[in-house]
Order: sequence, then C-alpha cells, then structure tokens
Amino acid sequence: MTTPSLARKGIILFAHGSRDPLWHQPIAAVAQEIIAIDPHAAVECAYLELSTPDLHTASNRLMANGVQWISILPMFLGVGKHAREDLPLLVQSLRSQYPHIHFELQAAVGENTRLIKLLATLAQESLQTNAP
Repeated sequence: MTTPSLARKGIILFAHGSRDPLWHQPIAAVAQEIIAIDPHAAVECAYLELSTPDLHTASNRLMANGVQWISILPMFLGVGKHAREDLPLLVQSLRSQYPHIHFELQAAVGENTRLIKLLATLAQESLQTNAP
C-alpha cells in the first residue's frame, strides 16, 4: 500500500441523504468550498440512502482519478446508529474490496469542538441581531 504522504488523497463528504434536492445543497456547498480552497482537490459527496451516489460509487470515482488515500468525513451532527454502526461496516467493506487503497474514517463533524463552538457563536449572534 502506498503511504498517505506519497499517495494522491481525496475526501468523501458522507451524509444521510434525502429525496428532497434542496437537502443536498449544504453538503454540495462544503464540497464547493473545498474546491475553492484547493482547485485540485479530489472531493466527492456520498449518501447512505435516498440519494446518489452511495459510498462505493463515490470511492470508485476517486479511485478512477488516481486517488489512493480516501478520507471519509461523516457530515452528521449527532452520532447515531448510522455513524456508529452502518458507516463503519461500509468502510470495512471498501477496505476488504480494495486492500491497496487507504480508507480513513474520520469522526462525525458533530464531534468536532470547533464546529460546536461555531454553532454556539452563530446561536449567540442570532440572539444579538434579533433582540428587540
């Protein structure tokens, strides 16, 4: 296996999914922001259910572009069954199917203290801007 420092890296933003096309906009906006920061970034969105592409399809897209190291970022605020059980099983399936590719499962975004602080700041600011 190629070491991550020498391999082409990519990221998958993994979310639950929805039939409502408007629901996808925030996830797509994060992907666009990543590309704005780094125009050469290899980034895909993937969904557990109700939406496409799924995790395997998004992984295959990255691998087709030469990515050998894939970071999977769960875009979940809460760490429920999907993040604790379903996603690790999907990642293990990918690792078994593609042993030459490095798959790294990140913690859900809702566990990141920086996001928690940002959400608190946004909530506090809404109190100040909407105050009578």
